[in-house]
Parts: sequence; C-alpha cells; structure tokens
Amino acid sequence: MSARFGGRTGLRGKLTQWLPGRRPKEAVGADDREALLLAAAAAGLPLAPAAHPAGYRCSCDRVGCPTPARHPVSFAWQTQSTTDRAQIECWARHQPQANFITATGMTHDVLDVPLDAGREALERLLAAGIEVGPVAESDDGRLLFFTLTRGTPEDEDEWWPCELDCHPETMDEHPGLRWHCRGSYVLVPPARLPGDQSVHWVRGPEHELPDPLSLLEVLTDSCARYAGEEPAQASWPMRQ
Repeated sequence: MSARFGGRTGLRGKLTQWLPGRRPKEAVGADDREALLLAAAAAGLPLAPAAHPAGYRCSCDRVGCPTPARHPVSFAWQTQSTTDRAQIECWARHQPQANFITATGMTHDVLDVPLDAGREALERLLAAGIEVGPVAESDDGRLLFFTLTRGTPEDEDEWWPCELDCHPETMDEHPGLRWHCRGSYVLVPPARLPGDQSVHWVRGPEHELPDPLSLLEVLTDSCARYAGEEPAQASWPMRQ
C-alpha cells in the first residue's frame, strides 16, 4: 500500500476529489485510515494517538471530558509525536478506534477559521492562483489550513508560543481565526467526533505546505465579514 504524495502515487486521486461539498459518503475503512495517516506523516505532519468517541462521550477516563475525542491520550504528546512510518503503523493497527492529532509548531502550523469564512476564503485563494496547502474540514464548523511553521527548534528565537485562543479546547470562546503553532495540536483526518461527525480532508496532504503569511490577508478578511466586524478579531501567535 503506497502512501506517497505530491508527484507521487498512493491516494492522490481519491484525496483530490475531496473538494468542498464532495465528502465521501462511505465510512473510511481500516486500510484507507492507515494509508491516510501514513500520507499525513509522509508530508511531514508529526502524529500521536488521540481519544475517540464512545457514543456521545469520550473514550478517556475523565468524567465530563470537555473535549471528547479531540485530545491526545498521552500528556507527552509533544515528544511522542512522530512521522516514523513503523510507529504510526503500529499505533493504527493496535488502536483501531483511535483518532490522531498532529503537533503544530514543529514542521507546520494550522490556521483555523469558521467554516463559512474558510470556504469563502478557499474559493478566493484558489481563484487568485495562490498556493493553498492541505485543508481539513471539521463537521463541528471549522476549516483548517495547514501551512509551514513560522519557527523551528533550530531557530528558537523565531518560535511563537501558542498561548491565546489557539488551543483546541477554546474554540467556542474564540470563533475567529486561530493560529495553531508551538504548543498546540489539531486532529488530523480521518478522525471521528461524537454525534457521527468527522474531520476529513478537503485538500489532501499531497499539496505542498505554503507560507502562512500568503494566506493571512484573505483569511482575516473573510473572518471579518463572517463576523460582521472590521477588522477581524483574530488571535495571533506572540513572540516569546
């Protein structure tokens, strides 16, 4: 089973058909799930196991979990996250129900926007010929734009911590643009949410990661119009 992308074989044909409004109707099978996870890792997205739905609850032991099926299973998720194929295959086969998160701020960031604003922005970006990387849609109303990171461990002074409203659990409190970078994570497709919802690719990981600054103007403008405000109330990563 191949998981090579972007010049590349594998699931490219299937993934590039996942455009807005064209979700696959059938559930993702075990083979497709593993291939999609390996494709994300091959694109440089470090992965770690996450919780999964247990009915309308979370698979974790926490009573009243505030983020059911949306959080890592280990407190060491930042150091656990990896792109190693063998490790991901092992996790996927031994934890067949698990979702996976990808740790941001290591090799990539994620610009997280309300669904309607994100769809409008995606159309505008593509129409303008701007390079757009992988994009995921969450059925709970968010669109996730995957980009290059603005800082790396080798360039510590350029690292931006993710301390404002970029944490996944603050989504309801801060509906505008959220920049997931150092210290944050997002669910990576395919992922299941309570209530028969999911996180799925709109544009798969075969697309090259763009510089986030190339997307910001259009995303913030769309978020401002979606919120009926000028300017948009966005959360920006702050330098340490």
